[in-house]
Amino acid sequence: MKFHVMTLFPEMIMQGMNTSITGRAMEQNLIGVNAVNIRDYARDKHHKVDDYTYGGGAGMLMQAQPVYDAWESITGGKKVRCVYMTPQGKTFTQSMAREFAKEEELILLCGHYEGIDERVLDEIVTDRVSIGDYVLTGGELPAMIVMDAVSRLIPGVLNNEASAQTESFHNDLLEYPQYSRPEEWHGKTVPDVLLSGNHKNICAWRLEESKKRTFSYRPDLYEKYLIKERLFKQLSRNKRNHIHLMENLTRGLVRVEYEKGKNCLLYNEEHRLVFMRAENASTAQKLLEYIPKEALRIYTCEEHSRQAVANIHGINSCHEYGMALYTQKVSLTVKHKDIRSIETENPTFGAYQGDKLLGSIAIMPDGSMGVPKICCDTNNMEVSKALVAYLSNRYIQNMQTPFMFYPMGDARMEMIQKELGFYHADAIVTVFGKDGRSK
Repeated sequence: MKFHVMTLFPEMIMQGMNTSITGRAMEQNLIGVNAVNIRDYARDKHHKVDDYTYGGGAGMLMQAQPVYDAWESITGGKKVRCVYMTPQGKTFTQSMAREFAKEEELILLCGHYEGIDERVLDEIVTDRVSIGDYVLTGGELPAMIVMDAVSRLIPGVLNNEASAQTESFHNDLLEYPQYSRPEEWHGKTVPDVLLSGNHKNICAWRLEESKKRTFSYRPDLYEKYLIKERLFKQLSRNKRNHIHLMENLTRGLVRVEYEKGKNCLLYNEEHRLVFMRAENASTAQKLLEYIPKEALRIYTCEEHSRQAVANIHGINSCHEYGMALYTQKVSLTVKHKDIRSIETENPTFGAYQGDKLLGSIAIMPDGSMGVPKICCDTNNMEVSKALVAYLSNRYIQNMQTPFMFYPMGDARMEMIQKELGFYHADAIVTVFGKDGRSK
């Protein structure tokens, strides 16, 4: 990870980051920090970077041109995420830190005085982030907070990689109390369970203490935890169809945007995915209103009820279906070398078959068998391409090689196969068990 900090006080940034864990990470080249002095890009001999605001008012405003020139010297025409530290931004969270940690480079822009000319912010900033509802003298301290939180998620930065996954705010619970030697101090002893060596009991005790602490100190977080617990119990009644939702909940990767009865909409901030479960088609349409505005990639849900499928397709079906929705000009994440990236131009709502497809295997031209089938029953070309790419990536993550199968003469599917660089199978085989059901 390479951090670029645009600031009027580069020495403040470097002094803060050159110590402790982040300092060691910099020495080991796990992270890099490039503090860029905006004043170096002022175009007058006095290196002036601020001026009075139009319309009057107290204080000075940082000018657009020096900020833009400093930004341009960093990016060199590349697309780099630029985070402006401002009390007007979205509150910084652990999930946001995880999202930033996925970037190879990150620019942090530190304002001063009364802020920065809005015109340059509109042109270069991708994210506006706040560390809390208060005002500081500049953005340097908030920038260092963001860099510290992001750095510790970079592999190798922490000596114990598990630390980043088990600390406060993981799954909306605060961290449990911890103890070290001696066993007794000032008349207070270490809880017996921690000395027992029974790891199952220790884990149970830690979870219970985390819940107690969250309930006492952060009741707002505890309410979120209870909602997720209710959802998990509902979804566990049909684990096969809801396994991806359950995994996201267990790992604390999703934010609950809506939860009522059997209906829910969850948002994975890290990958900008939306998972949805609805009882029927009309409810599914209403749930779309709860999708966060910042969600910019393909949205998926794992299951609709059989009744919803009947309503959508006008048929009676015993198979579970999912829905997918994606927004304007979305670049879909493609991880496989044989699948090219795709972009969609218009918001679209479409359906695809789910677990039914897992019963099909392919016979390839070389005689090999056992690779999963990718197919899509929608007449919309862009929907088809998007869903094929999404489903194929799901298979690849499970170390499976996806293929496409379509009837000879199906020009639409043949075009998708060529555009996405898919293998084409000569035939498929559906395997039946003793009970007559496909496996």
